[in-house]
Amino acid sequence: PMNNGRADSTSAPAPVERPDETGHTELEQHAERLKERVYVTFTALAVLIALGTHAHEETPGKAALTLFITVAGVLMASFCADLVAHTVVHQGLPHRAELRHLLRVTGGALSAVTVPLLLIGAAGLGWMHLDAALRVGQIVLVVTLGLLAWIALRRVKLPLWQRLLMVAALIAIGALAVGLEIAAHLF
Repeated sequence: PMNNGRADSTSAPAPVERPDETGHTELEQHAERLKERVYVTFTALAVLIALGTHAHEETPGKAALTLFITVAGVLMASFCADLVAHTVVHQGLPHRAELRHLLRVTGGALSAVTVPLLLIGAAGLGWMHLDAALRVGQIVLVVTLGLLAWIALRRVKLPLWQRLLMVAALIAIGALAVGLEIAAHLF
């Protein structure tokens, strides 16, 4: 039982997470993967918005390539930043398990663009217009931000209203990003 946000003396202690061979707990690994997905989702959202403002000049193939290259570049930059940070903190290069962990965190974020790429592919097959595919992709990514927030917060011991507030805030920030990108392209 919780009392004013604090456990009382009769509550059982929380289970202790043990680090794996990389020194990370399961919760830390989960948080790192979610953080990377949020970064990639915002990047993909910005790319889709920029492509959407010029959809009449784009081809589905060029749009898909632009999205993939941009996200791949961001992921490579993120991997390099994590590699440098790891080297500085641990005063040495990562061991095999640590390197696998860094690659898994970085590579897993690529899945954030699966649906937008499938939508652009549908436009390439003539099943929908490219501008519609880009708009639906933007909506999917904003909803994805909310889902990522919910996934991240489902284990957090906060009142439901605070978790919902954080989910709403992330969705609002995603929608604001859409608005800012559109405004930037109008001026």
